[in-house]
Amino acid sequence: MKDLKYLLAYTVPVSAYLSFDSTGIWTYSAVIYAFVILPVLDLVAGGSAANLDNDTAVKKNRMWIFDAMLYANVPIVFGLMAFFFFQVQTHTYATYEVVGLLLSAGILLATNGINVAHELGHRAELPARLVSKLLYMPCLYMHFFIEHNFGHHMNVATPEDGATARYNQTVYGFWFTSVTKQYINAWRLQAQLLKRQKLSFLSPKNDMLWYHLIQPAYLGAVWYVFSFETMVFALGAGVLAFLFLESINYIEHYGLLRHKLESGRYERVQPYHSWNSNSHIGRIVLYELTRHSDHHFKSAKKYQVLNSHAETPTLPLGYPASILLSLVPPLWFYVMNPRVPAQMKPQLAHD
Repeated sequence: MKDLKYLLAYTVPVSAYLSFDSTGIWTYSAVIYAFVILPVLDLVAGGSAANLDNDTAVKKNRMWIFDAMLYANVPIVFGLMAFFFFQVQTHTYATYEVVGLLLSAGILLATNGINVAHELGHRAELPARLVSKLLYMPCLYMHFFIEHNFGHHMNVATPEDGATARYNQTVYGFWFTSVTKQYINAWRLQAQLLKRQKLSFLSPKNDMLWYHLIQPAYLGAVWYVFSFETMVFALGAGVLAFLFLESINYIEHYGLLRHKLESGRYERVQPYHSWNSNSHIGRIVLYELTRHSDHHFKSAKKYQVLNSHAETPTLPLGYPASILLSLVPPLWFYVMNPRVPAQMKPQLAHD
């Protein structure tokens, strides 16, 4: 039964459904769940740095149930988004209700869309990678598949990485630099991939071109089936989804830096180059995303077998509470700056 604990990840879609099916303050159900209830549960449940033994890890790595729980998010996410579009098409909402609905849709797409897409995007199997791209689509962030796998994991904790927040950088400034830098880098990486295969820009293997056809087609389909106003909701939900993602990037890598070697290359990625969180509830709801240090150390590992490392810097709060803290920069700096390893600060300040 312990293997079914990740069913708790579906509580976010449940809260999103309550938001979409409600009026008034209850349109914020997913917001309240994600940023009030979950932080409280994290605090009450605490955390654990315990890891699986090797035999158990090997066994769990082969169990189909863990993959099934990921793939089940596809009908859940798209079904709920269709319900969301139907609701905003057929109802009239006050402005504050619209905000609640959009935030709830953004949370749904970020947690059960982008987060699951991220996990599947690291798999070698073609179906997993296709589903990953499918889940990025409503988040309007399909280029993240290229940049994250071929850029971020190579450049994490360096000035070259758009997804690594610099020391004393606010989350608001990071939203702009990360979104723009990662988008530009995705094009650069795509060009390199095509050049390596001696293919032209207009090659069918230019995924970036496909992304720029598929995502407008998705928005166009929403417009055709529902209305222009509903398409604007789809656009807004996607933008909020990737801003939630960038907020997570912010707390995962804030202020950390790899040292540059005499050769001019950076040291190998180690667990201490990403912030970690062992909060029980956050780990389960986010499919172990919070054990981010081990994910960067060995990116091919499946979520159910990720480890905690003693040498990793640890967030003082779970992910939802950390995101809230980051939205108030003076408090974030007060709490986090002393926790940034001292040997990284001079380089960060110099850069």
